[in-house]
Amino acid sequence: MKHKFLLNTLAACALLGFAAAPAFSSTSETNPYSPANGHAYRHGVLPTRDVLNQMNHWTASHSLAAVNTATGANTLSYGGALDSVGVMDSHVKVYIVYYGTQWGTRSTNAKGDSVFTGDADGAAAVAEEMFKGIGTGNELWSADLTQWCDGPNVAKGATSCPSNGSFVPYQTGGTLAGVWYDNSKASPRAATTAQLAAEAVAAAKHFGNTAAGSNRYTYYIIASPHGTNPDRYQRSYCAWHDYTTSSYGDIAYSNQPYNMDSGAGCGVNFVNSGSAGTLDGWTMTLGHEWHEMMSDTYPAGGWTASSGQENSDECAWIAAGSPGGAANVTMGTGTFTEQASWSNDTNACAISHPILH
Repeated sequence: MKHKFLLNTLAACALLGFAAAPAFSSTSETNPYSPANGHAYRHGVLPTRDVLNQMNHWTASHSLAAVNTATGANTLSYGGALDSVGVMDSHVKVYIVYYGTQWGTRSTNAKGDSVFTGDADGAAAVAEEMFKGIGTGNELWSADLTQWCDGPNVAKGATSCPSNGSFVPYQTGGTLAGVWYDNSKASPRAATTAQLAAEAVAAAKHFGNTAAGSNRYTYYIIASPHGTNPDRYQRSYCAWHDYTTSSYGDIAYSNQPYNMDSGAGCGVNFVNSGSAGTLDGWTMTLGHEWHEMMSDTYPAGGWTASSGQENSDECAWIAAGSPGGAANVTMGTGTFTEQASWSNDTNACAISHPILH
């Protein structure tokens, strides 16, 4: 009966044009439809909506044993840290890198945000306001992160944090620390992961984060321009995060394509209609990868499920109005469309959560 229920649920979701949360997914690298299959560096990869439907259909057909033991399948456990790091257990600095001359001529608006002639959707300014707004206006979307921790008192495999763990704090006052328009060259037509990682290292140098330990609480978003296809994302996924080693220390970064080019597959009009929904998937993707980097900074030393999924993966593409669905989140700088992230302490996808630490 459980098997039939899951298959019917997935089929119904596909017909409605959205994917159910992949609660019972097998390890993402082994699912043949997963964008992480053969690309293990694509941590927290957010598949397009169609690809996630394919992944869920395959899982329902090939992982029935997982359905029988589904209780706790979404629960995240601690990976034991990598280079002594599990989570961002302090206030994080977010840097946005606009990668390549195709962004066009840069100016700033009245709020000091980047405006580019090659950014017809106004994505840059919205991204900057979103990261300025995290931890302001009494928003509780980011408070889900305050349940995660690391430190020597957290046992590998733990599914909850001890009181003496080092917790992710509420990110009061925003997280945006700087932006850089790297117009020294054109962004590659299809940047490789090595090129994206090198751009993150170049950004660390640009911002002066070159001393030992200076990148412990930093995160670099490598935003590629309209018309490019970084790491061959089109028709496959919408973004991922990873880290790279460097002489400046380990560096957490994300591959953030200009995913409006993928339309509804990457969330255009997922929550809002018309022009108001053009950037729905853009802000959801930015939030998805940021949440995962905060809770699993250098994968997989932080918090992941037995499937290999991270907190945001477990709540991807859940329709607005459904339990754990995407929603508009109001911050001190405006309203932004975000998705929920998994919460161990409520055993559910949380779009809002009490501040714990």
